[in-house]
Amino acid sequence: MPANPDHATLPSAPVLLERTFALADEAATQAFGARFAQAIESVRADSRAQPETASGLAFHGLQVQLLGDLGAGKTTLVRATLRGLGHTGRVRSPTYTLVEPYLLERPAGELALYHFDLYRFTDPAEWADAGFREYFDSGAVCLVEWPQRAGLLLGVPDLVFSLGLSGNVDANADARVLVARAYSESGKACLERC
Repeated sequence: MPANPDHATLPSAPVLLERTFALADEAATQAFGARFAQAIESVRADSRAQPETASGLAFHGLQVQLLGDLGAGKTTLVRATLRGLGHTGRVRSPTYTLVEPYLLERPAGELALYHFDLYRFTDPAEWADAGFREYFDSGAVCLVEWPQRAGLLLGVPDLVFSLGLSGNVDANADARVLVARAYSESGKACLERC
């Protein structure tokens, strides 16, 4: 029996830092996205000020995998992150295009961000065939919804954001819980600043 392509498996690499955030409503998700954007900028600025430090904080891009069911808030979080990075235009869901590119002018220099949605993939080979590897090796921020659809081909991410319903019966329908796990020094530095 083939594995369920929607089953999310966390990386087998050691978790360097794990934090849980209660997101009471959409405004809280937007606020977290803004903090995450500031954290990315802070880590990039530190990396430029002290390149290739002994602590390994050099910024060579960031892969963030977003896990959660349909409607969990993954795209809302991506939109909030883009807004926090200064993007003022429309933020499209890449459900049909698979990837939406953004080139952002930032104080620490130009930043390329790619928003992927792999929901439509039915086989990990589709990811390999799409030629997306170059995006991940370019020093860009890659935000990936439905990463489990690429199987193990994405490799170990810097961060995994798992979004789900809060489970609190007294909470409103928009209440979410975000469990964030860092798997790299860059991911840990970003998460520490959220």
